[in-house]
Order: sequence, then structure tokens, then C-alpha cells
Amino acid sequence: MTIRVGRIPYINCYPVYGAIDRGLIRLDAELVDGVPTALNALMASGELDVSVVSAIEYARDSRRYLLLPDLAISCDGPVRSVMLFSKRPANELSARRVLVSRSSMTSVALLELLFENVWRAHPKFLPTDAEISDVAQFGAEDHDARLVIGDAALLLESKSRIVGQVPEYPYAYDLGEVWKQWTGLPFVFAVWVAQRTVAVEAALAAHAALIKSRDWGIANVSELARQAAEATGVPVAACEEYLAGLDYGLSYPHLAGLTEFYRRLVERGSVPNGTLTFLPAA
Repeated sequence: MTIRVGRIPYINCYPVYGAIDRGLIRLDAELVDGVPTALNALMASGELDVSVVSAIEYARDSRRYLLLPDLAISCDGPVRSVMLFSKRPANELSARRVLVSRSSMTSVALLELLFENVWRAHPKFLPTDAEISDVAQFGAEDHDARLVIGDAALLLESKSRIVGQVPEYPYAYDLGEVWKQWTGLPFVFAVWVAQRTVAVEAALAAHAALIKSRDWGIANVSELARQAAEATGVPVAACEEYLAGLDYGLSYPHLAGLTEFYRRLVERGSVPNGTLTFLPAA
């Protein structure tokens, strides 16, 4: 029986799936693409066997999943693809309308923590699409700030660095950078998990293939950056800087950051108290 493996179509997953897509590494599975919330839902309903999911999805139902070791999407400072663009300083957004992503629960949860603990503001969060990269389209909804994630955020962040700012949004905040300044820890946005019901041998084989593909991707970032530039319109140099700045492992410092994130979510009652449980070694 062929297992089903989830993949986020954003370019931040290129380093993990690049060698598999090129046929350099064999993955005996059916690949299923989806934004983070879609993959979360498919894993929660048992329709996927192994997948990358939002970090918060694991915490919401850790009894269902096993973490795949040494595999995550994280940053230790700026992430560049999870951005808050605002018309006013973040600490002045109390009672103001902030549009938040429907596509990434982790990014929204992180934003809520930063507003409560760093900016000390209490805005009105309104769910909306996160993938709009044309700033002109933002004006369709009355708002004071907008959370943008994924390739769209990277494109806007790249434009803002070239011209100094996005004119409609004089204030831009990189959530990975703000978390690092606040806690001193890396931030883990996504992890790979397996259903506990999946045969261990199948999960181990998928994990081994993903790790081999990840290692190829890290060694071939320049090639992936050219592919990413074609897909997004972001300059090749910016794509390479972005991909090289992410971490695709799950080291002790990253686990410390993930545990701190979970601790704060447990404190506010957002997720149940649980434990990190990994797929056993072969």
C-alpha cells in the first residue's frame, strides 16, 4: 500500500523535496500538495500518513502523531516569509483591524503572542487570505495591518528592502526576528509528523528519503534559488539568501524554541499540555 505524504507548495519546502522532485531520491509515496492548514486538516482526518504540518498542529493533538527527527522549517532570527505589514506602529494597533492568514495557524498564534507580550496591544483579528502579493488588492478590505505569509510575504519583503518600504505599509515586522529578540531562541514554524497508526517501516522509509533529499537541497541552494525566483518573481539572490537563512533540522536549540512556544500556548489555553514524541530509530 502506497502511503500519502503532504507537501507545502511554498518555496521554503524546496530544499526538502527538491531531490525527490528531480528523481534523485526515491520516495515510495504519493505526494499531496496543500497550504499548511489544508495539510493539518488532512492529517487530522487521517487522509495523509506523513506530512509537514504547522508546529501548532502537532501540539493540538500530539497523541495522534510522531515527530520525524531532525526535520523542520525554522529560523534563528529573521524568517522573511512571515511578515506583519502595518499602517501604524504595532503597539498602536489596539482595537484596530488586523487581517490574519487562514493558511497558517502557527503564524497567527505567534502573532497573538507577540501582540500580548511584546507590543502590548489588543487588535481585532480578522481571518483572510494570506497569499496576496499585490499590495493594491489589500485595499479591498478596511484594515490597519495585515499578516502575510509564504511566497507572497517574501516578495513583499524583498520589494520593501529594495525601495525602503512598501508605501501603503510604512511599518513591517518580521515575526521570526521579533520572536528571537523577545526570547533569544529559534522559532520552529513547521515540523514533519507521521500518524501513529502508520507502519513504522513505511514511516522510517519516508523519513530517510526526506532527510536525504533535504541534505541534497542544502548542498544545492543555488539551483533551488533559481527555481524559486522563476516561481515567485523574487530576485535569485534574495531567494538564495532566504533559503540559506532557514534551518531544516531540529537541533536542541530549535527544540528549546519549540518547547517555549508550546509552553506559552499551554499557558493561554490554546493547546493541551503534551509531550514531544519522536518516530523511533530503525
